[in-house]
Amino acid sequence: MGKTIVITGAGAGMGKALATRFASEGETVILLGRTFSKVQALADELGAPAMAVECDVGSADSVRAAFAKIAEVHPKIDVLINNAAIYEPFTVAEATDQQIDGIIATNLNGPIYCCRAAIPMMEAGAQIINVGSESIAVPFVMLSLYQTSKAGLEMFSNALEAELEESGIRVTVVRAGPMYDESKEAPNWDRDAAMRFHMGCTKNGLDLRTRPVSHSSSVTGVFRAVLDLPPDVKLSHVTIGARKP
Repeated sequence: MGKTIVITGAGAGMGKALATRFASEGETVILLGRTFSKVQALADELGAPAMAVECDVGSADSVRAAFAKIAEVHPKIDVLINNAAIYEPFTVAEATDQQIDGIIATNLNGPIYCCRAAIPMMEAGAQIINVGSESIAVPFVMLSLYQTSKAGLEMFSNALEAELEESGIRVTVVRAGPMYDESKEAPNWDRDAAMRFHMGCTKNGLDLRTRPVSHSSSVTGVFRAVLDLPPDVKLSHVTIGARKP
């Protein structure tokens, strides 16, 4: 019997790649996205029983409404993948309120809100996968808020894993490296900030022009392996990197 899998940020990039793979393997995918037209288009492409739900994970009310809608069709879910995130370089001194609040709300509050909503719909054997980032261990510049949110997500995941141990719900952090996807729109970054980001990373030994980048679809097998773990095995943390083929 297939799993019911909720994926946030499912409209593009890795979220879309995961949804496409799992749907092709007979799983029921529930696609959450802030832009409903994107997730609905993907649900239409994948066909039934894929389901699209509009959700801004950074809003507690939006998450509550989304999971209430999910519960009307799927009262039990097997997997939650917290994938949605905002990635944007800027310095703290130059940061706007919107940039600070947006990153913390989406990257840290969002997974917490979604876990809170999903856990009552889960049973023993269910899984939560929180997507982390290599940035907390790599010397990027101008990503302090992104790095902070992802480091906080890993700490939250560690604590949640212990909290849910007796319930039989497993929690895994997948720390992801750089990826690309042909369908993903170019980020709407400030051009000057983007230039300083690239120059600063190069100064720290990270040439983003020559650094290997994986395709989003290439990493989906790691998530498949996590979902297929035997019931007597737990995997708290896994890191995905990129290499030149």
